[in-house]
Amino acid sequence: MRVYDIIKKKRDGMALSEEEIRFFVEGYTCGAIPDYQASALMMAVYYKGMTPDETAVLTDAMAKSGDTVDLSEITGPIVDKHSTGGVGDKTTLVVAPIVASCGVKIAKMSGAGLGHTGGTTDKLLSIPGVRLDFSKEEFISIVNSCGACVCSSTASLAPADKKLYALRDVTATVDSIPLIAASIMSKKIASGSKNIVLDVKAGSGAFMKRSADAKALAREMVSIGDKNGLNVTALITNMDAPLGYAIGNSLEVIEAVQTLKGIGPSDLTDICLHLSSELLYLAGKGSLDECFDMAKNALFSGLALERFIWMVSSQGGDTSVISNTSLFQKSKYFRTVKTRSSGYIQRINAEKCGIAAMLLGAGRKAKDDVIEYGAGIILDVKPGSFVKTGDRIATLYAENESLFDSAISMLSDAFDVGEECPAEIPMVIDKFSNR
Repeated sequence: MRVYDIIKKKRDGMALSEEEIRFFVEGYTCGAIPDYQASALMMAVYYKGMTPDETAVLTDAMAKSGDTVDLSEITGPIVDKHSTGGVGDKTTLVVAPIVASCGVKIAKMSGAGLGHTGGTTDKLLSIPGVRLDFSKEEFISIVNSCGACVCSSTASLAPADKKLYALRDVTATVDSIPLIAASIMSKKIASGSKNIVLDVKAGSGAFMKRSADAKALAREMVSIGDKNGLNVTALITNMDAPLGYAIGNSLEVIEAVQTLKGIGPSDLTDICLHLSSELLYLAGKGSLDECFDMAKNALFSGLALERFIWMVSSQGGDTSVISNTSLFQKSKYFRTVKTRSSGYIQRINAEKCGIAAMLLGAGRKAKDDVIEYGAGIILDVKPGSFVKTGDRIATLYAENESLFDSAISMLSDAFDVGEECPAEIPMVIDKFSNR
């Protein structure tokens, strides 16, 4: 078998065989296939696409390119969730304890944020003392005891995906639905859970800007799950505006705690209840309506908050900052942004808000950038809010005053104000499932 022939076959729009796909993944992972040939194949896939069978084989080959996690020692039903990334997306911090407090185990591996999207691991690391690096035995022990654990992904998990994504990132081949789907699902398969809920974001702050593209990605991932024997549900959710009011690591943890106390933003609460009920349903806890009521009771009774404190403690974190969020480290400086006209907030561009938070130090331009955990933005408004000229619409936090000018400029451009109140967009736009 020659890589040249595989590239030519895909260039001409033909489907690759299972043997050809596995040959490529194995060869590229071990370094036998050079970057220039791998990038040529990625570009061919970008233009010619892949059949569902090709994508499923590619996903499986990538998942098996390194270590896989065996969760068989975890007792009871096990679930996992994944978000395609957004701005202000702190749902895992709320969903994991809800699900765990309802008797379902959630064993989750997460990555750091990059660019304008925040990562769950960065948010958790803003809690003093929290650990994310565990041995397999420690990870399983924590999940068995308190029902939930979030740890960082290891380099040995789906290494083919890491190599291919780095290559796609510099060859303009990231935006391929089969390759995106294979990338996400290979890590989920390698992580060991058989029941997965995917939060596929659509809108200005999402990877998929158009709802149609988000739906196509969701269908592809559900199909991959089906062909690999997994129960998969994908929710298409609204990321045209930031989720909640807080953007930035410790700021988002504080908002997650408020939500676990039953006093969080309505949009964040709504999406967390939907994600939780879908996870409980996949775990066989009842009908979808029964699971929604179960999740709602866990959230508003305080059971989920207790479980979050337990999870943080199990991972070495200082729970005093959860009990009293004023103890979180705060950035030294702050600035406010005010409206330049009166009217209704027509739109808040989530991507610009995310970039503004990154410029303040809350995110990374490059993988090696250092995060400032107290930096970020607190919004005062949502689309549909009425404002008068000079009203405060956001407060920005940073450790360095020199960072404010560029961030304020970016954030100011994120708000559109008009005379008419915009129509409300539901948080859950669509759903795809093989269950």
